[in-house]
Order: sequence, then C-alpha cells, then structure tokens
Amino acid sequence: MPTATPSSAFRAPSASVWCNQSPVVALRSSLVHDADEQASQLTGWNQQYDQLSCGAFSGELLELQLPQMQVFRERVSQSVRQSCTLWSDALWLGLPDMSNMSAMADQAHIRINGRLNVGHDIMLRPGDEPFELLTPPAHSIFGVVVRQQALQAAAERQGSRIDWAGLQQAHWLQAGGTSRARSQRLLQAALVNAPVGLSPALQARHAQALQSELLDMVVGLLEHGIADPGPRQSLAKRQRVVSQARELVLARPDHAVTVPELCEQLHVSRRTLQYCFEDVLGLSPLQYLRAIRLNGARRQLRQAALRQQSVQDVAVNWGFWHFSQFASDYRKLFGETPSTTRKAGAH
Repeated sequence: MPTATPSSAFRAPSASVWCNQSPVVALRSSLVHDADEQASQLTGWNQQYDQLSCGAFSGELLELQLPQMQVFRERVSQSVRQSCTLWSDALWLGLPDMSNMSAMADQAHIRINGRLNVGHDIMLRPGDEPFELLTPPAHSIFGVVVRQQALQAAAERQGSRIDWAGLQQAHWLQAGGTSRARSQRLLQAALVNAPVGLSPALQARHAQALQSELLDMVVGLLEHGIADPGPRQSLAKRQRVVSQARELVLARPDHAVTVPELCEQLHVSRRTLQYCFEDVLGLSPLQYLRAIRLNGARRQLRQAALRQQSVQDVAVNWGFWHFSQFASDYRKLFGETPSTTRKAGAH
C-alpha cells in the first residue's frame, strides 16, 4: 500500500524533552499519595491532576523509556480529572487495563475531551495537543508514546499507510478484542521484562528488538482499527462552556462563584449549564467547581509551611470563608485534614 506524508500538525521534537540524549533504555517506578504529585511522575508530559472522588489517594507508575518510545502503566485509586500534553512529534495510545471484569465495567466511564467510551477501546492523541481525561476510581491504564518519524518508518517497512490527518481528530480507536488483549500482554511483558542490568551491547540489541515489536504492534492497531471521526459540534460547544467556567473560577480563586453568576457571564441558561457539565464531565457544576477549588487549596497547602501561610490563609485564598466547613469538605475529599497536608508538605 502507498505510504502517506505526515501532517504538518506534527511538529519537530523539542530537544529539551525526551530523548535524543536519553539512555538506550531506562526503567523507573513511583508510588505517591497525592494526585498532582502523580501527574508530575510521567517523563516529558505536562500534566495536572484534580482528584474528584472521596478518599485517600494512591498512584503508581511504572515507566520504560526506549530510544523512540515510552511505555508505561499507571494506576490511580480515585477518580481524577487529568489535563495532559505530551511532547511534539509523538502519538499516544492509551489502553485501559482489561485484566478483570470490574475494569471492563469501569472503562465505560472514561471520558477523553468529554467523550465517553461507547464501545471503542483505545484512546489516542497526538503530541502538543492538550487534552483532558476523566477517569473512574481504581483506574489502571497502559500507555505507549511513539515518535512520529519512527512510526512512519515502521509503517513504510510494512507497506502500511498512516492517516495522520484522521488521527489528529480522533479520540478513540476501535480494535478487536483479540488484538487489544495481545497489545496489553505485549506492553505488560515489556515492562516486566525490560532489558535493564545488561551489558551495553546486549541491552542495545534487546531494546532495539523490543522497540521493533512494539512499533509493529502500534502500526497494526492503526491499520486495522477504526478511528472515530472526532467530536460532534454540540459536544465541542459544551466543552467550551465547561472550560470557560473553569477559567472563571481560577481567575478569581478567592471568590466562590455561584451558578447564577456563571450563567450570566457565560450567557447560558441554568439548564444549559447543567447539561454542559453532565455531558462533558458527568458532574454538576457545583460538584466540579468546588472540587477544583479544593484541589487548588491542596496544591497551595503543600507549599504553605515553606511560605509561612496558615491553613486559614489558604482557605481564604480559595474562597472558603467558613473554616470548619472547609476542613470538613477537605477531609471528605482527600481523606486527611488540611493541617496534615500542610505539615506533610514541609518535609
């Protein structure tokens, strides 16, 4: 089959992120107890996480770096809103962990840019394109990030064509159960049997062979999977309303904006605002915006001791004037008191 020229939307990589200077192979793992700290663990990504479900947070990451690829498995205990951007000249594929029945049920609750998983299996986004994920509690996902040039070369070797323009718009890739399961097994094996601790020559050969196998896997998924055509116009409009509401909250964090104020500033009815949030996030406006403010307070509390700020200072900065209610809501969401977070941040 003829090959395609990559879209100009895929820009040249930045030398400051990922890679040309990275080792042939590197394996790292982390275990953290804060959503935003979890967001900072993934190499080369620009991310921010907001915890949405109630309870203590734990997050795990196992990440493998190869010369032209990144493979990882991430697990988080709570529902999280993730704001993500990966580096340019790359394509990310996210495979929700389907190793048990509860994971299969939870997959339907994953949203990418407001789009629910309705039968599609694999998420995908290009580099330098910010996107949002909303993941359920006890979420586990395998991810693979591939340099565009390496993927194009692998496709050419196989005589395959990559529809770069289509991938720019797509969010979900429908794949057969067999190919999805095989891909997950391969990614799991790559992480478990990473070529580390070997001699440099043997490690380089092992890494090259592993990378070739993974590239072939991605090409196969893209060639035989069915990419969605992109979000419908009505959802895009609702996404903009939700995004604008968030921006209004963050522009004046010390002011607890009300639903009538949001409706007035966004020029929408109360019912429209409710529909926008339910469609994009599956949450009410008040639930989401309060969670955003509580997460903002948590980020500041983790630095408060170093900045000689009190819990009350932080609460007021984020529009919480009733301190006992703030402490109660905070503990319900994060599973610890504001003062505990402040003390932990000082160490």
